[in-house]
Amino acid sequence: MNLDQYQALALRRDGRVLNVTFNRPQTLNAFDEVLHHEFERFLHEVARDEETHVIVLSGAGKAFSAGGDIQQMQKVVEEPRRMYGDMVGAKRLVMSFLDLPQPVIAKINGAAMGLGSTLALFSDITFAATQAKIADPHVRVGFVAGDGGALIWPHLIGLNRAKHYLLTGDPISGQEAADIGLVNFAYPIEELDAKVDDYAQRLAGGARRAIQWTKATLNIPLKQAAAALMDAGMAYEALSNHTQDHAEAVDAYLNKRAPRFSGD
Repeated sequence: MNLDQYQALALRRDGRVLNVTFNRPQTLNAFDEVLHHEFERFLHEVARDEETHVIVLSGAGKAFSAGGDIQQMQKVVEEPRRMYGDMVGAKRLVMSFLDLPQPVIAKINGAAMGLGSTLALFSDITFAATQAKIADPHVRVGFVAGDGGALIWPHLIGLNRAKHYLLTGDPISGQEAADIGLVNFAYPIEELDAKVDDYAQRLAGGARRAIQWTKATLNIPLKQAAAALMDAGMAYEALSNHTQDHAEAVDAYLNKRAPRFSGD
């Protein structure tokens, strides 16, 4: 696997551990078209990479990932047909992530929002900085949380708690997330790298196939749920792309003002 062929991802090996970093710090690692396509390609290629036994996923700079790119959202508002490809791509991304044979450790070094939080929470083991902010704020931009959040949050913390966070878009700190089981561990940011490195090397030194096949077994109900939920979730998200509230929220964000929702 050629680690130098990516622009939006930075890849570095540490023995059997492959460190993968969303490398768009100037946009808080928001998922524009380039990052989305590269990450999909990475998932396809790394699944066949015999050198990689464990993957550590993180973000460059202050954020893990800010989620969807607001400029891309504006393009989809203006040209709704762009959403058709996004609907297929979102499901493919989640299913590919769940199908990865290698265990994935998310190192949530900073804000993980929207799609960023979804990818972090779909990881197999999650470490968060105590002050990191985790949220799925789709509703705050007039969007439906259809790209995986409606599946993984209830799976981790139960339906009632998940409804609170997904219907309000409220953030939760890394420490609070660990306290309620949304993530596995929370540590001060200055300790995070060492804690993740130690854990990754521990997994990399384990019985590779036993770990991979245990992960595959554990992911069966998640894959079944994703197959059942993702099409409907993305269809509702596509519908919400046509609402006045979504267009208003995107315009408000771009113009640095508070949105004025009408309910339409």
